[in-house]
Amino acid sequence: MGNPQHLQEGRPGRSAVHRGNAPADPLRRGLLAAGLAGLAAMLACHLLLDSSRALVWGLAALGFALIWLIVARQMRRGYPHGRIGACNTVTLIRVALALALVPPLMAGQSAGWMVAGIAVVALALDGVDGWLARRQGLVSDFGARFDMEADSILALILSLHVVAGSEVGAEGLILGFARYAFLVAMLLWPWLAAPLPQKFRRKTICVVQMATLILLLLPILTPDAAILVARLAAALVVWSFAVDILWLRERAG
Repeated sequence: MGNPQHLQEGRPGRSAVHRGNAPADPLRRGLLAAGLAGLAAMLACHLLLDSSRALVWGLAALGFALIWLIVARQMRRGYPHGRIGACNTVTLIRVALALALVPPLMAGQSAGWMVAGIAVVALALDGVDGWLARRQGLVSDFGARFDMEADSILALILSLHVVAGSEVGAEGLILGFARYAFLVAMLLWPWLAAPLPQKFRRKTICVVQMATLILLLLPILTPDAAILVARLAAALVVWSFAVDILWLRERAG
């Protein structure tokens, strides 16, 4: 993604949710409700996309369940609030919508209007979860990291749709895999894991990146135009990462 900021996972402190029954029950119930909402979103996508590969849809649902378990574990370890809130529920639904685009990809139904429509809904919800977090007083490092990972999952899957359903090649993969390449680079150069200051540039390029991926899903551009648009967006993403990498390098000495 255009936002490579690595938010460190904190250990639960005084404000973190403890395992006592009173604060744990609302969180547990909220997690269960959010998981069911995500599965319902996947079922709705299954009906809309009309993909009959039950095994692939089952694997997608299993993938969502695994992500739900990871989210639940991380929230119990370091989430500083006693309830999941609508904000994190919306983010989990965004993950479900992204994973619902895997079965049509596997079935050879890549790109197209319906896939783009679901991607638009997921992107629109990206602006909702942050607003809900601020409104409900549930802003947290966990929520920011979760939001970023949901963006990354969606971008990754959309980029595969773009490459499979258009003439776009490596430039399309850059739009989906840039953040994951950055995470791998962190293993080689730990100084890349240092926190980055908030920048409007990253948010803007992230929106451009996602909008470009959705545009490339639609059969409205000529092959040459699609490749040009993809290359311009990929160049912006690479430039944004390069700016942050240089900033981190300077401070690492």
